[in-house]
Amino acid sequence: METEAAAARQAKESLELAFQMSQILDTGLDRHTLSLLMALCDRGANPEALAALVRELSSAAPPAAAAAPAPVSNGTAAPAPTTASLFPSGLRHP
Repeated sequence: METEAAAARQAKESLELAFQMSQILDTGLDRHTLSLLMALCDRGANPEALAALVRELSSAAPPAAAAAPAPVSNGTAAPAPTTASLFPSGLRHP
């Protein structure tokens, strides 16, 4: 039980350190997205391939101003999202 608590604490500290580095480097990754990427790396995903994918998805996100509002069934337009992101966690694009 104590070992699990220590492992959880160490994982939380590692995520916090990685998030601080991410903020310094202005990656635009939030904690949730960063934790998903770290988990994929822990499970054997190639970090360089993940970085390339994040860059590609970030550059492919349409600008918020250019996103057209989607029509709603009653004929009115739904409000445009405030930020464009391909990630539900809100990854910013440069």
